[in-house]
Amino acid sequence: MPPQPQIMVDLQMEQYMPDPDLGAIARLIAQDPGLSGALLKLVNSPYYGLTNKIASIQRAVNLLGSRSIINLINAQSIKSEMTDETIVTLNRFWDSAQDVAMTCLTLAKRTGSQAVDEAYALGLFHDCGIPLMLKRFPNYMGVLEQAYANAGPTSRVVDTENREFNTNHAVVGYFTAKSWRLPEHVSNAIANHHNALVIFQDESGRNSQLKNLLAILKMAEHICASHRVLGNECEDHEWNSIGHLILDYVGLSDYDFENLKESIRELGAH
Repeated sequence: MPPQPQIMVDLQMEQYMPDPDLGAIARLIAQDPGLSGALLKLVNSPYYGLTNKIASIQRAVNLLGSRSIINLINAQSIKSEMTDETIVTLNRFWDSAQDVAMTCLTLAKRTGSQAVDEAYALGLFHDCGIPLMLKRFPNYMGVLEQAYANAGPTSRVVDTENREFNTNHAVVGYFTAKSWRLPEHVSNAIANHHNALVIFQDESGRNSQLKNLLAILKMAEHICASHRVLGNECEDHEWNSIGHLILDYVGLSDYDFENLKESIRELGAH
């Protein structure tokens, strides 16, 4: 997946400093899904022998150290030749990924979630199938806009993509996350992030880890207006059909959520 050109420039400048700042490098990498995915793939590989797979970018940077990180950045920069037109199209994806990741992080902290790193990673990676679909299908963004327009109680965003391409960005995102060796529950949340209606209609105690992550993600997508940024759609049809189930699950009233949404928007966290 191509990294953002401006972040690559900033990283190149940082690595040429006499004493590169690993904290600054980690903050830059954490803004980009492609770089973060490559980093977690490396640190979660058998070579490093971690007992549990991690989703924390900062921890991965600390574990790898500056030499390995700089090699990784240089390897990614070689792969990142893109046309201006592709960069303009992908700006919508990159902006959305950063906004949703930061909002997931804020929501995870505000709601007392134990999975703050996973929530951020899910926000950053949930739509990582989009650039890959765009690479394969030049008309993809038009179909995605149609998918958001069609979404509602009887049609998921991914249904339109399935009809058109026999696959969708959630499935592609799932396999990408698997190839990056992300924790299994984060990959499962990516696979199901447009399947929330069925998941939250199931009131049994099953899937609580998946529901906890998806609840944060769906609230964040709504706060960040993903339907507008990615779908070019003024109405959030998906949230209209699942919002009440998610707020019930996390124990927030509509009034509480409106206040939370306003305070996050004022923070500029989305």
